[in-house]
Amino acid sequence: MKLSIQHLLIGGGVILTSGFLVNAMSVKKEERNIYEQAEAEVATTFPDSEVSPMSEETFSSYKVYAIDLPENLDFAGERVPIEDPDVYERLDREFLVNTYWQSNGLLLLKRANKYFPIIEPILKRNNIPDDFKYLAIIESGLTNAVSPSGASGFWQFMKAAAQEYGLEVTDQVDERYHIEKATQAACDYFKKAKRSTGSWTMAAAAYNAGIAGMNKQTSFQQTNNYYDLWLNTETSRYVFRILAVKEIMKHPKKYGFIFEKKHLYNELPTYNVMVDSTIENLTDFAKTYNITYKDLKIYNPWLRDRKLDNKEGKTYYIKIPKKSYTLSNF
Repeated sequence: MKLSIQHLLIGGGVILTSGFLVNAMSVKKEERNIYEQAEAEVATTFPDSEVSPMSEETFSSYKVYAIDLPENLDFAGERVPIEDPDVYERLDREFLVNTYWQSNGLLLLKRANKYFPIIEPILKRNNIPDDFKYLAIIESGLTNAVSPSGASGFWQFMKAAAQEYGLEVTDQVDERYHIEKATQAACDYFKKAKRSTGSWTMAAAAYNAGIAGMNKQTSFQQTNNYYDLWLNTETSRYVFRILAVKEIMKHPKKYGFIFEKKHLYNELPTYNVMVDSTIENLTDFAKTYNITYKDLKIYNPWLRDRKLDNKEGKTYYIKIPKKSYTLSNF
């Protein structure tokens, strides 16, 4: 029976790795090299295989294809000069990286189905181009990530920037993890960046490098065209990553991502409970609404402690999931 490439990657790949480690430690004891060690272990694991997983016949069935880039691309309606050789190469890199990082790509598509319906109307209400939703993708992968520098949430706000744009950040409440409020804060930033830098493309780059940072570069280099600027590695890749992710997520099957609607994630319907006083114990609060503490934290990640001190009587809205909903409802 011939091995499929899936068997090779799942079985042989693991064995190859383990063979490498084992052989690296025992190279003096055994005369076989790493390649021979791996082949021997694969042969032991798949004794009935007619074709060695290391043979040319097997590898001839596995191909990595170059990608034909779209002839016309834009960000927020602003054209990408893909005819520029440097622009083409930088874009090609991001298409290759994001197309062949298959597991991550599928996760992004699944999460987008859950969270884009929350982000999109907030962008629209603020007259921010829809393309900016892809910034959340490349910033955090639509997770409440925390960077080594302390940037947090879907939109990766630093503490000082979050507070500057109206988000509460304390030991008990951190609205960087409040998707609606953080998205509104990001919109406020985009509008300010657009006014200062002159284009949506530059505003997107400024989200990475800072408004002052981009203006400093445009002043020195005497151009406000993102594609003509010499920038640090991260910022020079930033917009190209957005462009690649946007194109792939808009046309997933074209780039090899195959899935059905049932595979996508969905946001469970919720209702809001208004709170304007202290909650001494969030577990007891959750039980009042027939949900668990885990449920409460999943739908309200901005609650960072086990209680909520609210001596000032601030108004908060806590999401309560409708537990009657299951996967069969979607």
